[in-house]
Amino acid sequence: MLAMHSMKNADELNLKLESTLQELPVWTVQIELDHPGNELAILFDQEPLLPGIILTRNHQCVGMISRRLFFEQMSRPYGLGLFAGRPVEYLYNFLLPEISILSEDTPIVDATQMALGRSPKLVYEPIIITDQSCQYGLLDFHQLLLAYSQIHVFTLSRLQKEKERARIAREDFRDLQHNYTRLLQNEKMIALGQLVAGIAHEINNPMNFIYGNLNYATEYVEDLLYLLECYQKKLSYCDVKLQAQERGIEIEFIMEDLPKLLSSMKVGATRINEIVLSLRNFSRLDQAELKFVDIHQGIENTLTILQHNLKAKSDRPEIKVIKEYGNLPLVECYAGQLNQVFMNIISNAIDALSEDYKLSTWSDNIAPSTQKDMIIRIRSEMTENNQVMICITDNGAGIPESIQKRLFDPFFTTKPVGKGTGLGLSISHQIVVEKHGGQLYCLSHSGKGSEFIIKIPILSDKRDIE
Repeated sequence: MLAMHSMKNADELNLKLESTLQELPVWTVQIELDHPGNELAILFDQEPLLPGIILTRNHQCVGMISRRLFFEQMSRPYGLGLFAGRPVEYLYNFLLPEISILSEDTPIVDATQMALGRSPKLVYEPIIITDQSCQYGLLDFHQLLLAYSQIHVFTLSRLQKEKERARIAREDFRDLQHNYTRLLQNEKMIALGQLVAGIAHEINNPMNFIYGNLNYATEYVEDLLYLLECYQKKLSYCDVKLQAQERGIEIEFIMEDLPKLLSSMKVGATRINEIVLSLRNFSRLDQAELKFVDIHQGIENTLTILQHNLKAKSDRPEIKVIKEYGNLPLVECYAGQLNQVFMNIISNAIDALSEDYKLSTWSDNIAPSTQKDMIIRIRSEMTENNQVMICITDNGAGIPESIQKRLFDPFFTTKPVGKGTGLGLSISHQIVVEKHGGQLYCLSHSGKGSEFIIKIPILSDKRDIE
């Protein structure tokens, strides 16, 4: 294993497809469980990039505590007072953090799959790496992603060379196909991680709204129960009112505010229910086979999932969505897969508009207030040959003609390394063309935006395709 001080970043390493975790830099900062808890804070303060600390007993690894988990616990009421002066073991036994341990012989591609397959709560946690001599190190999850991105670039280069030479050996070709499958799976896992993050943010607002009102609702109910107990003692109204005043209970205010409070909490709960329902409809877990579905509902569910990305950010205004739906019949399709196509294309439009806005602001020194509105237009209609057509258009800078020819090639991307694998549009093209017998193509002109056009038949002729 490489000590962290010998290599700052994984992107400085010369990684290959067969590279293992042994080639990645790891942290070896350790602390005995009987040391005071405030030493953890000192170690984290000394190393701002330290992702976690290995915990040992008699110099034997027993676990790990991450920077995120430590400061999350210390920020809670009495957290610092409870654990700062006590041995680290108290904090460790209280948290009992789940850990991931991998051998240094594990391939980086496999390790990335395992890391992304963890629960959303653990996906960004560091990973303990062990070698044959039972030495332990701590791998930052972001370093693993950087390594995976470099391997992806290497894979792309190798695929292109093999295609140009056209003399690839059969055994090597099988290896590349196997690696391609794993990269496809990682693309799905990365997309799932982004989806979960967006959903979590959308649910967080109404959840905080409900939680914030819960204390007041509890107080009101306790006051009302106290009044009921007074009436059970057969006290008169005047006596009950007098006792309420002595306890500081404002009966009139509670009668006025409690219904409003419950109504507000219901609004928050309704919003959460809408988001969860949209997510369920988007995934269509119960419709893995061909079904007749409402295409517009799939688009609406996708927009609900992406609502967080459409909202105004600190570096750009809101992206507006204009819908021009035609009168479409139910369409026989794989609903979940078609929703994935909508997700990929609309997400790309959001990224393109955001990037165009930043570039135009920086290069032309244009004030944000004078920038044109960023718009995504979604249009649907029936065609003469019994197909439905969905057009997704943005008013960005457009796509150069030289790039348009490669849009649907596997691994082709114009995004920076680590931000895109180049598989989204390739997968979308495969879903539309191979799974649904339809068409997916792009029309774009410089300075006039881009339009992706999806055409699929109303009745599928792919019933026998698995």
